[in-house]
Amino acid sequence: MELFNDDCLKVLPTLPKNSVDLIITSPPYNLGNKHHTGNNYHQSYNDNLPENIYQEQQLNLLNECFRILKDNGSIMYNHKNRIKNGIQITPYEWILKSKFIIKQEIVWINRSQNFDKIRFYPFTERVYWLAKDAKTKLNNVINKQDVFDWKEWKPEGTKGLHKRAFPEKMVNDLISCFPNAQYICDPYMGSGTTGVVCKNLNREFIGIEMDKNYFDIAKNRIETI
Repeated sequence: MELFNDDCLKVLPTLPKNSVDLIITSPPYNLGNKHHTGNNYHQSYNDNLPENIYQEQQLNLLNECFRILKDNGSIMYNHKNRIKNGIQITPYEWILKSKFIIKQEIVWINRSQNFDKIRFYPFTERVYWLAKDAKTKLNNVINKQDVFDWKEWKPEGTKGLHKRAFPEKMVNDLISCFPNAQYICDPYMGSGTTGVVCKNLNREFIGIEMDKNYFDIAKNRIETI
């Protein structure tokens, strides 16, 4: 178990090449500093980079993830389609520029919507399964289709301390489909959900989180198991 309180783009280059089996992560979405779920507004953290800088950052992240993954490794990359200045921005804009191949797009109906009536209400996020080799496989032991609803992967926070934590059930389901993945990394550890599940499943975990407050929350959650 290795935890780093630092920028993932500084830590990832120090990790050995071809050393990780699986990466499960969800980066900040660059939604701006005024976020809302339903009609409730909040500011979880600073999330307002110029879009071109953000996309360059995510491209660099994916290519570093490509480097540290084993040849049969995978990354499950949670992101979403965003609306900025009235235009939809899709993660494919930078995923397709990365070194990865796209194995599958999973739809997560999580109801994390807003109620602006100028468009149909956004209800979904995506989990992109990316790999280095087209022959890479998962084992669908959970017997699921490529759409998960909010009852299966119910959005969670961490006792109000992190409003965007993804569900432990999501991480557990994804890891179970890669039974041979022993070394698992989350470059945007947040409040430590991936690490918590890894520890419960006896998998080795590498977690990186730049925000000191979230890092301390994650470290405490993982160490108390």
